[in-house]
Amino acid sequence: MRPLGNVLITGGASGLGAATVEAVREAGGTPLVVDRVEPAADVAFVQADLADSAAAASAVNALAERAGGIDGVFTAAGTDACGALDEVSTEDWERVVRVNLLGTAAVVRAALPHLRLSHGTVVTCASTLGLRVAGDASAYCASKFGVVGFTRALAMELAGRVGVTLLVPGGMHTAFFDDRAEQYKPPPDAKLNQPEHVAASVVFALSQPPGCEVRELVVCASEEGSWP
Repeated sequence: MRPLGNVLITGGASGLGAATVEAVREAGGTPLVVDRVEPAADVAFVQADLADSAAAASAVNALAERAGGIDGVFTAAGTDACGALDEVSTEDWERVVRVNLLGTAAVVRAALPHLRLSHGTVVTCASTLGLRVAGDASAYCASKFGVVGFTRALAMELAGRVGVTLLVPGGMHTAFFDDRAEQYKPPPDAKLNQPEHVAASVVFALSQPPGCEVRELVVCASEEGSWP
């Protein structure tokens, strides 16, 4: 398997991102984190809001300079705004798309010069709701469907030069659901994955030898209701 090297992780202060920080460390890699809040882990960190594409790109470049390059990227950062289209504010709805889709593209765009040099790998984070839909989730579905299309096109564009993997995770036991109204939270008996288990699949994708790629991974609890 390929050594991980320097792995840039967005949203690395919590949830799947934080679990991936630890998984990368355990596998011998060096995590570099972009997030709005400082991670608890002692890692190289630059604060940025991924809704601001210029700030996201600046954070990537600062971490690449500090670490001496980037060998892998995992775009874990994400947000949501649940509710009917005409009940969610325009600002909140568009922020979901800016963070989840445009922020992903901004980070990958900024990292590409470094990834071309290292022949590294990008792992983007979509969702099972990037392949199927749910009511009152139009912003999230639109953004994650966008990540799916973006990643598949990127894989074709970068074939032979930079590895590209699409991760499609199901629900996980993280704080992602904490701020939702009760009707939009998973029920107490919901079958969800632990984030550290999903993080292991990210490390697996990043560890593939140059020229060998895991194109797409659907990772969810075996009894989860959102898939298939």
